[in-house]
Amino acid sequence: MDIFNIISLLGGLAMFLYGMRLMGDSLKENSSGTLKVVMGRVTDNAFKAFALGVLVTALIQSSTATIVITAGLVSAGILTLHQSLGIIIGANVGTTVTGQIIRLLDIDGSGSAVLRFFQPSTLAPIALIIGIVLIMGSFFKNARSVGNIAIGFGILFSGLLNMTGAVNSLTQSGMIENLFSGLGSNPVLGYLVGAGVAFVLQSSSATIGILQAFSATGLLAFKSIYAIIVGIYLGDCVTTAIVCSIGSKSEARRVGIVNILFNLSETALVLTGVAIAHRMGLLDGLWERTVNSGIIANTNTVFNLTCALALFPMLRVYEKLSRVIVKDEPVRESKYKTVIDALNPVFFNTPALAFQSCYQLLLSVFKASRSNIESAFQLLKEYDPILHDEIQSEETEIDHMTDLVSKYMVGLVPHLQSEVHVAIMDQYYKTASEFERLGDHAVNIAGYAAALCGSNTILSNAVRSELAVIESAVINILDETEQTFRKRDVDAARKIEPLVQVIGEMITVLKRNHLKRMVTGEDNIYADATFSNLLTDLQQIAEVCSNIGIATLVRVYPELADHEHLYFERLHAGGDEEYDALYSRVRQRYFTLLTGITDMQVKDESASEKAPSEV
Repeated sequence: MDIFNIISLLGGLAMFLYGMRLMGDSLKENSSGTLKVVMGRVTDNAFKAFALGVLVTALIQSSTATIVITAGLVSAGILTLHQSLGIIIGANVGTTVTGQIIRLLDIDGSGSAVLRFFQPSTLAPIALIIGIVLIMGSFFKNARSVGNIAIGFGILFSGLLNMTGAVNSLTQSGMIENLFSGLGSNPVLGYLVGAGVAFVLQSSSATIGILQAFSATGLLAFKSIYAIIVGIYLGDCVTTAIVCSIGSKSEARRVGIVNILFNLSETALVLTGVAIAHRMGLLDGLWERTVNSGIIANTNTVFNLTCALALFPMLRVYEKLSRVIVKDEPVRESKYKTVIDALNPVFFNTPALAFQSCYQLLLSVFKASRSNIESAFQLLKEYDPILHDEIQSEETEIDHMTDLVSKYMVGLVPHLQSEVHVAIMDQYYKTASEFERLGDHAVNIAGYAAALCGSNTILSNAVRSELAVIESAVINILDETEQTFRKRDVDAARKIEPLVQVIGEMITVLKRNHLKRMVTGEDNIYADATFSNLLTDLQQIAEVCSNIGIATLVRVYPELADHEHLYFERLHAGGDEEYDALYSRVRQRYFTLLTGITDMQVKDESASEKAPSEV
């Protein structure tokens, strides 16, 4: 034995692990959307869930990935914990497929061209050739993904062959023989070795593959490897549980706990069963027998499949134990609890009271959305991750309240008794979705601020000054919108459309100014996409306010209901003196501020041009 053999062994291990990762990741990337849809449709039939777990894990070559995807679906509410139980057990069985593929190492191709073709030494280069042809010779994403799968398969077997060659060299030292002889006489040590290696590699398939590579030495007996195989189950499931627990809800953490409970039961069952069978002499023909990769693969499959069938009736017990171990998270009381609780179906028979409850909740939604917009503007000035998280949390409340009030209004519809009630319902139902859209735009703006901060992109002083002007116009239109909805104020509603038009014109000017400054190098070209998206969101906020305003006007003037487009055409055509006066006043106010910024910029540029000559 020398250092070069060890380097060769570790290099082969690296290739094996990378090939497995590349093949699994490519399979997941190519089919993850389909997998999630299929897994999301699992019924309460545990046997179907079990079959799905086996199939998915065999496909993506990773029980950890299958269980983590399942935990994500449970966390998202697509699956229940009960539905996930069969998938978890199926994933543990599906992971044995990799070992069955690796058993191709045992093929002796000396007497048959067909058998020689299926030897890893032949399959590896063929897979690599196919993979590189697909990657370099195709412009289609799916073909390149298949190429990556083939490359991963080829690298996996190349690494396996490299490990096998290195292990054969190491046998000459006698170290390997002594190691496995010790493991054969001490099952506990073998169990710990299997668990430790699987935990470090984060893959039971990879650990089984390494054991199969060592079987090429001809020194492994069944008594040496069965405890290692059982230990591998525990080491891998601990890693899975940790991954499921990071930033997850309690239901997702329970998925990881169920996996641990199943694997603990499996190890206890296998170790007890093997010990009893050995004492009774049932394993005498196998105990001292030298094992190859095929026997290791079969042992792994038999252990997993037998335990899965034997422990299937324990599914509900595992579910109950996981709920005992992982307690439900304390439910934080919403600060909007009062207005939410007011949405009581008892009021359906008295629509006036029901509408009052809707009004109070909708007003809360608007205020929350407006507050989020103002907070998002603050993030553009100085990014604060804590404030960003608060915006996200408030958006969750906004979505929840909008969903509740929408369902409440649907339930109220059959109880409406007059045209007045129908008019109110029409206004409220339209404004509910518009208020939620305001919150969505706030989240978008906060995201732009985070993107600018993350890329260390700084907006120029001119951009910041212009944004301050248009932000003040947006706050102004939100003020008028709130007044419109709160008091059904027609005068406030009429002030919204002039602001919409002026904000649109300001955005056109800001885009033109930004383009000019990019040409001169004053504005950061890398901020262009973010800046354009930001202006689009500001424009859409104004349009949302316009929709809210017209919904109020339609409630007051029902004759506008089918002629909204004519109303807007008349306003923009200059046929309304009141609108023209409001528009002129608003435009002068904000464009005076924009012109002042441009004039200051011109003066600054002139001063900078004169400075060298003065010096």
